[in-house]
Amino acid sequence: MSEATSRLKVGLDVPWVTSWSEEPQLGVGPCPSVDGELAIAQAEKPGRGRPLYSRNHLFRQRKSVREMLCPMCGQPTAEGDRWSQTGHPTTAGELRLRGFGPALPADMADGQALLNCGAIAPLHRACAEASLARCPHLGGMEDKTLKAFPTAWVVIPLWVEAKPEAPHARPVPVVSFLQLVGVEG
Repeated sequence: MSEATSRLKVGLDVPWVTSWSEEPQLGVGPCPSVDGELAIAQAEKPGRGRPLYSRNHLFRQRKSVREMLCPMCGQPTAEGDRWSQTGHPTTAGELRLRGFGPALPADMADGQALLNCGAIAPLHRACAEASLARCPHLGGMEDKTLKAFPTAWVVIPLWVEAKPEAPHARPVPVVSFLQLVGVEG
């Protein structure tokens, strides 16, 4: 039985990037959010059922990172109005030690300062402030400082192995989410 459309408004009451209970995963296929690479697909029915606040919708998450769309309202962010709530300082060397080296430019120095935003694209300042005020998870963070997002960045695909249904078939690498890393300076 399908659940009704929620009274909660996508992009206002519930972040645009949030999955809903009526948006099941659909398997694997080529995805425009990652230039046709294989990625996990998910139904598109925002606002149907109930919001799953702790789960980003796979396609909308990848689209938000690739197109710099605000995860809260889903609209494009402009240079100068991109803010991270959860980003934390790191270096290229630290990311290389964690296995992300192949996604970083080869000529990037290990000491290069970076802002690792994980799977969360930057938000408009107004959306970030509203999110901090409304979201219990964000409100409970120790560091509530909004960080200006740099003008340069690197997108890192996060790969998982999909197991084909055919017997004895080998697992296939597919993209789940995209990680976003701002390049400081």
